[in-house]
Amino acid sequence: MLSKMRLVQTGWRIEELQSVASDNHLEWRRPGRGGSHVIFSSPGVREIVSVPSKRPIKPIYIKQFLALVDAAIEVKQNEI
Repeated sequence: MLSKMRLVQTGWRIEELQSVASDNHLEWRRPGRGGSHVIFSSPGVREIVSVPSKRPIKPIYIKQFLALVDAAIEVKQNEI
């Protein structure tokens, strides 16, 4: 799914981002009180990405999410 997301950055649902996040050692949470965003982060990575959970998710959020995934993968590789 990650490679497809890199090619096509439109038409994604928040559940799919959560799945990719879990597969790539990212954490995600919804802010308290049922917020309308999902916040993605990764241990060892400074940046966080806040994505609105409404559809459609704009390509800019997908780009930010992919950058976070890449940073998390890099941190994981450096730990080895």
